[in-house]
Formats: sequence, structure tokens, C-alpha cells
Amino acid sequence: MNETAGDLLALLRSGRAHTRSDLRRLTGMSRTAVVARVTALADAGLVLLGEELASTGGRPPGSLVFDKHAGVVLAVAIGRSRSQLATFDLGGTELGSVSVEHTVGAGPDEVMPPVAEQLADLVRAAGRPVLGVGLSLPGTVDPVRAVSIDSPVMAGWDGVDLAPYLAAVTDAPLHVGNDADVLALSERLGHAASYDDVLVLKVSTGLGLGIIADGRVVSGHLGGAGEIGHVRTEAAAGRACRCGGEGCLETVAGGWALVAQFVEQGREASHVRDLTALALGGDADAKAMLRESGRLVGEVVAAAITLLNPHALVVGGDMSAAFDVYAAGLRESIYARATALATRDLQVLPSTYGDRAGLVGCAVLALDKALAPAAVDAMLLEGVRLGSRVDD
Repeated sequence: MNETAGDLLALLRSGRAHTRSDLRRLTGMSRTAVVARVTALADAGLVLLGEELASTGGRPPGSLVFDKHAGVVLAVAIGRSRSQLATFDLGGTELGSVSVEHTVGAGPDEVMPPVAEQLADLVRAAGRPVLGVGLSLPGTVDPVRAVSIDSPVMAGWDGVDLAPYLAAVTDAPLHVGNDADVLALSERLGHAASYDDVLVLKVSTGLGLGIIADGRVVSGHLGGAGEIGHVRTEAAAGRACRCGGEGCLETVAGGWALVAQFVEQGREASHVRDLTALALGGDADAKAMLRESGRLVGEVVAAAITLLNPHALVVGGDMSAAFDVYAAGLRESIYARATALATRDLQVLPSTYGDRAGLVGCAVLALDKALAPAAVDAMLLEGVRLGSRVDD
């Protein structure tokens, strides 16, 4: 075998290898080849040698440590009315974060400049090189061009190159993902570590479904897998949707529709987060709405559960803050409509990272790209030298 330096770093990051001897055993490579590749990684600042660390952390002299402090990635979760931003070290630990409020449906010219400004502050505070940016958007995206291609509820974003907005912050590569897929990516560090086949439901202003099969996020042809919010359902017959169609599930179960219904009843709420807070405070009307949303969404998700037979259904997004209420509605429909085999071992679980899940998923997206073996090898070829700092 002839693994590259990037391949060896992947083994160290995964925890499968801790020493040069481990790398030789796992790869079958010669001692000389392993030493050369490890030296290149150490020179680039990606690996710390045990000889250098023995006096500071008591590590064995022969150990190799991936230097998670060598750089950072940026996470940008763009929502319909709020964007969450954060920096993460190369080990996936959040270093700093901030939220930027904006008008529902605002275009990139309005949203991205303040996002870039806040990101610049976070980068300065981190004081480390930026290796990549992970950014999520509602709707379907083209990951190759890193643009939105079909976001019916985010007018003005489709086809827009977002990298120029961040040019003053970093020249690191920008990677764009669908918000539900990114939510699923966050579970790679959570429930997907225990369950290989998982559906990750995002229930917020809009609705979406991320699919993890055999530990891998599946986006489908054109990236359109999991767009359950715009599945036609009998309960929504004749109702106009923001996408321009009629009868979409979102018109009766999406957060925007629930808020509109709540206001029509003479109650006050401007966002589904308000509705969720009321439900958590015991408000009977809010609880009833969230449970009914769960029941209606469950009718559609039941078909996906029967088709895909996941081991777990993870619920994330703003409405998941009232998990017990929402999940009660989901379970009612799922167990009534999905097959007995598909629900036999099914676990319905709250999102591992709660309202931070989108940020964590964006960080995973950026880290997967920045530290992929090919990307690491390209970094070494370019002679990149990252910073090194030992904090633990």
C-alpha cells in the first residue's frame, strides 16, 4: 500500500492510530515512508510529535497528536430570519459564536455583508488560520458550484455566488449544504455514532429531512432528497404555499403556518420560537398546535420510515425544543401508518446539539472538506505552514 500523508492524518484523526508503529501496522508501509509523511505533517503544523509534548502533557515519546489548534473552520447557518455564525477548531470544538437577525426573505445583498462583518470579528478573536467555511441554506443547493439552485422561500439566493461576500474575511474554500443535510451531518458527532441508519427531521419555520444511510448523508440526485415540506398532503388541500404551489405539508405543519394560525386566533407570536417557548411554559393552545404539527409531519415521515427502515428518527429545529410535545404527535402517526417491521426498533430522539446543530453540521461540512486526504496533500504540496498551540 502507498498511502499519502493525508491518508495517515485521517488515521490519526480517527483515533485508529496513535504512533508511527500504528501507522506502519495499518498501512503496511515501510518505516522510512511513514517517517517521511509524518515529518511533512509535523512541518505543516498538523501533527505534534510526542517527543515535543512529553514534558508538557506526559505523553509517551513515540506518540503522534493531531494538532486541533493549528487552524479553524467557519460555520455559517443561514436561516429565513436569523443566521448563526461560529468558529470551530480542527477537532470540532466551538470557539466563539454570534447570531445575526435579518428580515424574513431578505436577499444575499442584505444578509451577507453583516454576516461577513461578524465573521471577521470571530476570526480575529480566534487568531488562527482559516481552512474552510461551511455554509447552510434552506432549499436545494449545488455543492460543486456552492450556490442555492432551488429555494422557493429564499427569494434572490438561487445561483448567487456567495464566496465574494466573504473575500475580505478569508480566501479559504466555501462549501455550501442544504440545512437539513447539514443537520444530519451534525449527528455524525452524535446519534449517528450509535446508529448507522438515521433520519434527521428539521422542524422549524420550514420542514426538511436529512438522510443518513450506512453512516453517510444521502442528498439524492440534484441534492433534492428530503424536501418533505413541499410534499402534497390531503390536510393541506387548497392551501397556498410560499413556494407558489398548493397543498404543501408546510402550509399546515410548518412553523410559519403555525404562527399565522396562532395570530389569527388573537394570540401574539412573531416566530415559531415564540410558539415553542409558550408551549414549554404550559400554554395549552401552543402545545396543541405543536403536537398537531408533529402528527401531520408524522403522516409523511411514516412513508419514509417504511421505505428506508432507519434505526433512529432524530428531531431538530426550533420546534424540537418542545421535544416531548412534538414527538408525541410524530409517534401517533408513525406507529399508526408505518409498517410494524420498520417501527420495531425505531428510536425517536431529540437532536444531539439542540439549537446549535446547524452550526455543528456546518463545521463538520467544512472539516470534512478541509481535512480530506486530497486536501491535506494539496496543502503540503503548496508548502502551507499552520500555527501550533498546545492547550491540553
